[in-house]
Amino acid sequence: MLKRLNLTACISLLVMVWHTAEAQVERWQQKVKYEMDVTMDVKTNQYRGTQKLHYTNNSPDTLTRAFYHLYYNAFQPNSMMDVRSRTISDPDRRVGNRIFNLGPNEIGFVKVNVLTMNGQPTSFVHEETILEVDLPEPITPGQTVVFDMEFEAQVPLQVRRAGRDNAEGIRYSMAQWYPKMAAYDVRGWHANPYIGREFYGNFGDFDVKITIDKNYILGGTGYLQNANEIGHGYQDAGVRVTEPKGNTLTWHFFAPNVHDFMWAADPNFTHEKVQMENGPMVHFLYVKNEKTAENWNRLKEYTVNAIQYMSDNFGKYPYNQFSVIQGGDGGMEYPMATLITGHRNMRSLAGVTIHELIHMWYYGVLGFNESSEPWLDEGFTTWGTNVVMDAVFEKEPGFIQDGNYRSYFRLVESGFEEPLTTHADHYDRNSAYGAGTYTKGAVFVEQLSYVIGKENFNKAMLRLWKDWQFKHPNGNDVIRVMEKVSGLELDWYLDYFVASTKTIDYGVKNVEALEGNTKITLERVGQMPMPIDLVVTYQDGSKESIYLPLVIMRGEKPEEVGMPRRVMTQKWPWTNYTKDVVLSRPISDIRSVEVDPSLRLADVNRSNNKFEVSIVLPSK
Repeated sequence: MLKRLNLTACISLLVMVWHTAEAQVERWQQKVKYEMDVTMDVKTNQYRGTQKLHYTNNSPDTLTRAFYHLYYNAFQPNSMMDVRSRTISDPDRRVGNRIFNLGPNEIGFVKVNVLTMNGQPTSFVHEETILEVDLPEPITPGQTVVFDMEFEAQVPLQVRRAGRDNAEGIRYSMAQWYPKMAAYDVRGWHANPYIGREFYGNFGDFDVKITIDKNYILGGTGYLQNANEIGHGYQDAGVRVTEPKGNTLTWHFFAPNVHDFMWAADPNFTHEKVQMENGPMVHFLYVKNEKTAENWNRLKEYTVNAIQYMSDNFGKYPYNQFSVIQGGDGGMEYPMATLITGHRNMRSLAGVTIHELIHMWYYGVLGFNESSEPWLDEGFTTWGTNVVMDAVFEKEPGFIQDGNYRSYFRLVESGFEEPLTTHADHYDRNSAYGAGTYTKGAVFVEQLSYVIGKENFNKAMLRLWKDWQFKHPNGNDVIRVMEKVSGLELDWYLDYFVASTKTIDYGVKNVEALEGNTKITLERVGQMPMPIDLVVTYQDGSKESIYLPLVIMRGEKPEEVGMPRRVMTQKWPWTNYTKDVVLSRPISDIRSVEVDPSLRLADVNRSNNKFEVSIVLPSK
């Protein structure tokens, strides 16, 4: 009887441990299912719609209020976005005072006229870009409710990301166009007003019908459900397209497991597509002319190759299509698609397309919170852009992340750096946001490969994809994946490099003879401690490396391919600002000693990284 009880206890313990292990990569998240039916008037640039939202409260909390984003309300004079754009010390040149000068038929707006929950009327208030909703009854944990809405809207003249009639003449770039339920997670509601930065939403399914002038061609998020009614190259080969009755067509899209829905429309779009052999159908929608024809044709190969490279190295693209669409005001990512201005040279067109494509992995599928942790999404994407461009477009000589490191160093020198934990909307300067979020974020990623080793890093990137897709991981989740793969403790790296503006500066202070050996004295000048790869170059040109991991890492990275043979490992306590290393070689054998010749260490002062040994020969 006792043995049976012990066996039962052991089984229970194993089950509990298994569930605990699973819980490390599971996190509750709200579930949404949108059904929308909208009609666009291309003469007034206004549309009306209905929305049915099935909302599942998977949180442990009882909800008494809800919040919707009404992004187009930002495009009105004296909105928060307008005021911020006119008062920040370094305004975005694409915005400036343009919102302030919009006329009545140029502004944007979204107005909710009716909103019920399970058939009961709600009480709601329009607070600029947020709809504040008092619920008729609480939504309890595990409960699914249905919100029914009627709304009307006007598309703003294109200023930032979304809108009509952009600088290249594209009629509609329809991003952030519908009332969107704000995200609710372990930190509560994310009902941040829109002032032009980033986005965060709930994963779910979108069933969208768009009725518009029959001459318009659409593309965007989601799979077209009625292609044989639409034509324009979407229909199956050989199938006759049904002629529309009247002057409009209804486009029906379905997008599974995404957290936003974008579409674009223009009567002059050319629609071309490439079916990948082991990947999605890739759509290209653009206005073909002398500025676009050649480069957009060449873009097809680069886009397909980039999707294949990302799928092979960072996780397989999970959707059946991806669309590159001319529109917007630069380049912007959305699930399954990107908006990009099209009048570009080939390198710019490929580079921006690949950048927005890579967002599909980090913004689109992993679902990093772009607003609270923009450095994650933009950092991983900016880092990946250099990697993929090097692989599929043009090989870069030297260190491919050098530009990101130099941008970060300039940010440090400027004195305007802020911690990467700063919310995207709350940076004091646009330049600090850009250099921090994009380039310091990219340095964070590349430097991780230095800390844990390239082989561990590559494995961890695939595990991050496997464990966290569609689950909104945060910075700590990323670090935990890196810890699990490498066996190292890395919380200090997140605390220093992300949560502070402390910088890295190591130097070789002295190299001197010591009783037939050589004593190397290293110093930490900067406030942030880091493990050190020290490379010794001998007079005959051969090289060896000395590795100095931090004690707080609780381990060491393996030897890396391409690095000189490691001959010594010594731990360095972060409390010690100097470290002596004694090498069992006479100083006469040594030409130089250098901290991190790989350049992956974000050392803000590299002038002290290398010590050239001068040998004084005895006089005759």
